[in-house]
Amino acid sequence: MAAKKSDTDAAPTKQGRLRQYWTVFDVTRRHDPAVVWWMLLALFGTIGVSVGLGFVLGHPVYLSIFGVMIGATIALYVLTRRAEAAAFAQLAGQPGASVAALQNLRKGWTVVEEPSAVDPRTQDLVFRVIGRPGVVLITEGPLPRVNKLAENERKRIGRVLGQNVPVHIISAGDAPGQITLRKLTPTLVKMKPALSKTEVTEVIKRLRALGGIKPPIPKGVDPFRARPDRRANRGR
Repeated sequence: MAAKKSDTDAAPTKQGRLRQYWTVFDVTRRHDPAVVWWMLLALFGTIGVSVGLGFVLGHPVYLSIFGVMIGATIALYVLTRRAEAAAFAQLAGQPGASVAALQNLRKGWTVVEEPSAVDPRTQDLVFRVIGRPGVVLITEGPLPRVNKLAENERKRIGRVLGQNVPVHIISAGDAPGQITLRKLTPTLVKMKPALSKTEVTEVIKRLRALGGIKPPIPKGVDPFRARPDRRANRGR
């Protein structure tokens, strides 16, 4: 009875994963039609190489089967990467896109979804992200116009935090001198720690008292919800 129940539970799980893959593929294909050809190239290219090696080594059947499995894995990887690129492309230019792009930031960071500063005339934005490297101000707007807004915000929170808490400024965007949405998370993760966990908690408490402004976070695409389940790729 236990085995039958396990088989019954496994079927919906497998169907759910397949449905998820299809949804990701369908959404990505609408914004990036070339994903179909890249996936086919990854699949059949790998199979072709495996079959060729199979004939050379005298094991065409075994290496063909192996090639199908590896090709499918590479094709899914291609889908994942293209899906992320398509999602970030949709986010670009929307108010709050930088915060949406940081939703996959690892534990230990606090992303404040409310902008801490807004220029009502230009609609330039500044967001706060807090972690062990200190406070990171993420700006949205063209350089150097948004720099003044960011510097004013740095001075404002500096009066609350004092001189011992590092305050960094990162400009999000596609222009020279800016960090693209896709590279925002890796950029923050690579920053060196300067505060203890206790100090980070204290910084969060102090900044929370400053409040924020109603968030203009885009509600459309989350690039990290649009990709396949990595556990499914490992066969879990």
